[in-house]
Amino acid sequence: LAEESPDSAYHSHGSSLEEEAAERTDDEEQERLLSYWQSVGRGHQVDVPRDMAEPIQQLTRNNNPQERQTIPFTLIQRKEKLGDLLYEKRQYGKAKWACIKMKEKQYEQSICLGFMKLMRYICEQNSSGLYLGITVPIVTIVHTDEAQSAMTQAVTVAYYLPEVLQDEPPHPFDSDIIIEEWPATVVYSRSFRGITNEDSIMREINLLAAILESPELCLRDTFIIAGYTNPAAANRHNEIWFLQRP
Repeated sequence: LAEESPDSAYHSHGSSLEEEAAERTDDEEQERLLSYWQSVGRGHQVDVPRDMAEPIQQLTRNNNPQERQTIPFTLIQRKEKLGDLLYEKRQYGKAKWACIKMKEKQYEQSICLGFMKLMRYICEQNSSGLYLGITVPIVTIVHTDEAQSAMTQAVTVAYYLPEVLQDEPPHPFDSDIIIEEWPATVVYSRSFRGITNEDSIMREINLLAAILESPELCLRDTFIIAGYTNPAAANRHNEIWFLQRP
């Protein structure tokens, strides 16, 4: 075996020390992110398990606004009053979504747990073994009684598959996640900020119902909450969507 020169030995050991330091800071960052999500989770009465550390870190690393793919739509109409946007009427095309049904006691618990399962799928726990990329918004389908006075517990949290994966979506390892094809839909969308819970959602549903000229054109018991920021954020950017009847 050729002898290693002191110089090359220094460089090889030096680089391994640098790698160790990088790994250490990587692990520390992973711990920091996990503990942050765990504290947020406790606020929503949700336990964030240790195996979420890697997906959380991967998602955080790739969470540049430039990297996010917005779900494509065609704007049909913007309704304004005194310079304020009241709502938008949009057309969304037929598309495939990764969906998970949740039925926790509270809405916030359902979206946090559903989002964590979808994060695992996005972060390599799929048949392609690849990071799939973030699309926004992540949506939640909610249901109310016919009178629009109360929400039911069952919700569906859904992730729009990026354009390049629409034809052949990777298969989820988690059997609770189902790939569904949704038909083309016209939605009436109104923006709101802050946390999403039963009270804030019912308030937004009633508000948009009062603003729309013809709310009877929309489904009366099925609505979508579109989230543009992760459930850990305090001042979240959301939309309420009314779905036009087919």
